[in-house]
Amino acid sequence: MSAKVNTMGAAGARPDAAFPSGAPRAGETVLSVEGLCVGYRGEGGSRVPVVEDVSFELRAGRMLALVGESGCGKSVTAAALGGLLPRGMSVDGGKIAAAPGILRAGRGLAYVFQDPGQCLDPVFRVGRQIVEAMPRADRRRSRERLAELLEQVGFHEPERVARSYPHQLSGGMQQRAMLAMALAGRPRILVADEPTTALDVTVQARLLRLLADLQRKENLAVLLITHNLGVVAEVADEVLVMYAGRAVERGPVSMLASPRHPYVEGLLRALPRLERGAGPLEGIPGQVPALGRRPAGCPFHPRCALARAECRERVPEWREAGDGRALACWVRGGGGR
Repeated sequence: MSAKVNTMGAAGARPDAAFPSGAPRAGETVLSVEGLCVGYRGEGGSRVPVVEDVSFELRAGRMLALVGESGCGKSVTAAALGGLLPRGMSVDGGKIAAAPGILRAGRGLAYVFQDPGQCLDPVFRVGRQIVEAMPRADRRRSRERLAELLEQVGFHEPERVARSYPHQLSGGMQQRAMLAMALAGRPRILVADEPTTALDVTVQARLLRLLADLQRKENLAVLLITHNLGVVAEVADEVLVMYAGRAVERGPVSMLASPRHPYVEGLLRALPRLERGAGPLEGIPGQVPALGRRPAGCPFHPRCALARAECRERVPEWREAGDGRALACWVRGGGGR
């Protein structure tokens, strides 16, 4: 299947023309991904799959968490939305549909990455870098808009922060400055790729609360990429779990109380528990297969205690499971006919 990128609404329309009120209503779909496939050419010219057949929707005012271990394809999926794939990789299947103007990174679509120290330019003041991300109309009142943005992300001394160089800010302050830069373009979608990884627990919690507040106040559609299910349970509305480049289970965040896919169950068992009598952590044996070495059938079967012959032979089909949930698993009823 060939790659296809669509826009919702008339060609040539302004970014919000697809929404009658000039902005999406809460709960309205602003971006839809259907059957996304990403790959690259390996030795001998053969295609090496990185992401295969992933589908989801992003809705205004709601947060979708993309969850899985490192190497499961979460960041590649997010990068494909804005055309930010690494050199050599390409979208070679599926469809991405969005309102006009959404698929322009830094305008309708903005990113916050996990290492702000690497993303901020060390030779320019923070304020200048945020102003550069503003639409032309906002630059006419850039000083006022800059103060608004810095206050919006929790800075009590916006002028001092704006005059600072990145190295003069702590890790948490750098991440908030990156968030202000992302909001400067007035995006409809915010992609937050492991935004709390380098932060201590206290700063992490503060940033997550801030992100959730901004999501509601700005009616943002947020795609949160993380491997931390504790974070997901606290702030997300919906969850999509990936393994080895494929979606394995999707549903409202409440599904984490009773997941059906063995991989999601394993992730939850590996979470630290503080209650009395919780017992030792139970890790998932093995590791995520490397690119180009993914097994036939269900990619999780080498690590799954429930795997049977069918799991080793055929990839499970994606099936709706009711209550807004879906999964791909032969054993738990999501992969059979």
